[in-house]
Amino acid sequence: MKVTIYTDGSAKGNPDGPGGYGAVLLYEDTKGTVHRRELSRGYEKTTNNRMELMAAIAGLEALNRPCEVDLFSDSKYLVDAFNSGWIDSWQKKGWKKSDGKPVLNIDLWERLLSAAKPHRVNWIWVKGHSGNPENERCDRLATDAADEFRK
Repeated sequence: MKVTIYTDGSAKGNPDGPGGYGAVLLYEDTKGTVHRRELSRGYEKTTNNRMELMAAIAGLEALNRPCEVDLFSDSKYLVDAFNSGWIDSWQKKGWKKSDGKPVLNIDLWERLLSAAKPHRVNWIWVKGHSGNPENERCDRLATDAADEFRK
């Protein structure tokens, strides 16, 4: 099955302010009907990068069978980790970056790798706030979820 996932994360007062993620999953069944599922969640204290990762994790974990996935994100941090081979290098180096410093968010990177494993994922960067309707919807889901924790 082919699935398209759009993702976005948001954090207010980054780092350690409230944040949230949004994901939109789209797929077409055998009858040609397009199905849509929206996911979001807010957190009291987080970072933008953690929310970008959580959006991708939530989208992939929502799939109940192996799929071919086009995952769109406006996060270079997320997309480049896979497309530029950073993730493989980090793992080979014991979760260290090229400068020898530890990779941040290892817990989420490991969870994301596990969530992606059963699928064939194409990691696609989309420019944020550029009028892409699904990316804009994810942004709204993420910021609304973050706003639940703002006082």
